Amino acid sequence: MSTMVKSCYYDVLGTTRDATEEEIKKSYRKMAMRYHPDRNPGDKEAEEKFKQAAEAYEVLSDRKKREIYDRYGHDGLSNTGFQGFSGFDDIFSSFGDIFEDIFGFSTSRSRTAGRAGADLRYDLTLPFLEAVFGTAKDLNISKSAQCFECHGSGADPGSDVKTCSYCGGRGQVVQSSGFFSIRTTCPECHGYGKIIVKRCKTCHGTGRTTIEKTVHVKIPAGVETSSRLRLRGEGEDGEFGGPNGDLYVFLTVDPHEFFERRGNDVHCRIPISFVQAALGDKIEVPTLMGTEKLKIPRGTQNATQFRLKGKGIPHIRGFGSGDQIIEITVSVPTDLTRKQEELLLEFARLCGGQGR
Repeated sequence: MSTMVKSCYYDVLGTTRDATEEEIKKSYRKMAMRYHPDRNPGDKEAEEKFKQAAEAYEVLSDRKKREIYDRYGHDGLSNTGFQGFSGFDDIFSSFGDIFEDIFGFSTSRSRTAGRAGADLRYDLTLPFLEAVFGTAKDLNISKSAQCFECHGSGADPGSDVKTCSYCGGRGQVVQSSGFFSIRTTCPECHGYGKIIVKRCKTCHGTGRTTIEKTVHVKIPAGVETSSRLRLRGEGEDGEFGGPNGDLYVFLTVDPHEFFERRGNDVHCRIPISFVQAALGDKIEVPTLMGTEKLKIPRGTQNATQFRLKGKGIPHIRGFGSGDQIIEITVSVPTDLTRKQEELLLEFARLCGGQGR
């Protein structure tokens, strides 16, 4: 894209702001025909106008983008991440149907360019404590890969692979229509530049096959539900020398019967008797790392919280751990013996009748 001040998209296409979608498309077809690079070889000004027209059409033919542009102009589009086109190939691939309508054949590029493999997703559920302390897992995945028999050529091992005589091995041919000379995908070899004499029996000439693979993944301490791990290159194999895709592991952590995670802190509830609450006590409480002594002061009330520093969940980046928050619940006995009831009544009398 040019670094000059952007022109009004409606002016670029020679339309008005109330133009219909069909009028906008008609104007763009006219501009694309006039400034197409194959009709204006070496003309930088025509190339720039061709790009501007494509960018204008990209915005005005899209209802949402057009609404943003009409209200906020170019700045509004920039805030959405819109950046226009990177080059002619980008334009042709986006508007191939329009160029096919204009010229009577496709303007798609060669298929022999390297293409990255597809990314894969794997959903993994972890027990609570494995997520806290980290673990390692072997994942069994199924993916598309280069055929091991023909090494991706699609040809039966030992058979001939001939250069396509129609395109001379380029994967593209040049077709003319009036003033235009357009490079199109070779109809004979479909863009590969080669003709397979005898197809591979394993992949049936596709050069691809489905394989099962075991992938080892290390899961760091402190992960939680919605955490995502990326394993570079473990996705599907690329084509024509392109890079492999990646494997994304999405984690779900099962809840724990006793501990509850809140951020990097872990919460739990500990029941004590009303006698322990009134007189105080020392008790043992479970933590993620074992048991810890906890002092219950005299007169502890229900729902009082105590904090054990550093006994929570490790920060996934490796900088310390959260805390453990212990909430006290005072248990009230339900089945009193006659003696216990008498003592409680005596206790109430000594308290001036409070509690009656």
